[in-house]
Amino acid sequence: MVASVTAPKTATIVHVDAETGFSGGEVQVFLLMQGLAKRGWRNVLVAPPASAALERAASLGIETRPIAMRNDLHGGAVIGLRRAFLECGGALVHLHSGRATWLGGLAARLAKLPAITTRRMDRKVRGGVRTRLVYRSLTRRVAAISPAVVRALERGGVPKDRIRLIWSSIDPAALAPRRSREDLRAELGAPADALVLLTLGALVPRKGIDVLLAALAELEKEGVRPLLWLGGEGDARAKLEKRAKKLRLAERVRFLGARRDVGDLLAAADVFVMPSRREGLGVAALEAMAAGVPLVATNVGGLGEAVIDGRTGLLVPPDDVSALAAALKRMLADAEFRARCAAEGPRRILEGFHVDQMVAGYEALYRELLAEPPAGASNLPPPA
Repeated sequence: MVASVTAPKTATIVHVDAETGFSGGEVQVFLLMQGLAKRGWRNVLVAPPASAALERAASLGIETRPIAMRNDLHGGAVIGLRRAFLECGGALVHLHSGRATWLGGLAARLAKLPAITTRRMDRKVRGGVRTRLVYRSLTRRVAAISPAVVRALERGGVPKDRIRLIWSSIDPAALAPRRSREDLRAELGAPADALVLLTLGALVPRKGIDVLLAALAELEKEGVRPLLWLGGEGDARAKLEKRAKKLRLAERVRFLGARRDVGDLLAAADVFVMPSRREGLGVAALEAMAAGVPLVATNVGGLGEAVIDGRTGLLVPPDDVSALAAALKRMLADAEFRARCAAEGPRRILEGFHVDQMVAGYEALYRELLAEPPAGASNLPPPA
């Protein structure tokens, strides 16, 4: 009989991220690595050369291994990943993006190391050979960041016993503003008495910014004229700028580009808006709640599960311009309601979205896997 395996107190976790940019997923990877390091785990980040994640890791003193992962058919990446896993003495591989899961999962299998993946999107999980291979053979567990993602995985045929719910999280301390509300408003041309809407995220179609602009145009007809700050970059920026001009909103809509002063922006805003068409969760919404900013958001995916309608904000259907305009009008008109939602936000974060809770969840999952027999081991007694 195979001897029982005891999970080590700590070990080396190799994190793989195939993205070259830096968005919400990468924020979560770094929160996790930094939290694990405080608990004694060694972390090594594997990412493409010249990626934003490698640069950030270097600035924080996190060990790195640069490996090019050009496409899903990049066999050289699999060989390089396997070598990196073995050279750095990894005990477990954590895969953080779609391409990383495929290439890193193959490499972990070749290196005979247990692997887990985190799925952050609630879009449909396609069936087929590749899906079965990823979730039944190349990885031992999949962490879903919201119940909506859990449901998408189950509908895609992923075995329930391999799925674990571990919410994405934020570190409230990192959102402490460094500048006063008045100073930032003055910099961005917002009068002290103006009502300011804030949106943070990639300027891409699924974020629904076009719907928000249309809702602002409706409010304009009713004499409601808030300012809107849009923080983020993306392929849709030029189209959205053109749309704002066409709707005669250019004077009230400010495209801020990529920003790192999230805490300052939240402190200077009155309402956070997240009109997404699809969200696995929506970390920006968590940040807003932690900072005590009331929300108006769409009831999609994990976003509709994290934001509590009537308690931390208002939820509306996606792609519904009139409903979004009505919710914004109510929120802007009722200062007392805004204050109640603002006060409830930090409490909501403590119900499962704090970084310490996420790190503890992954730590428990790592120990669970490290205590399992190696892949291919048998619990049958040896032949007589």
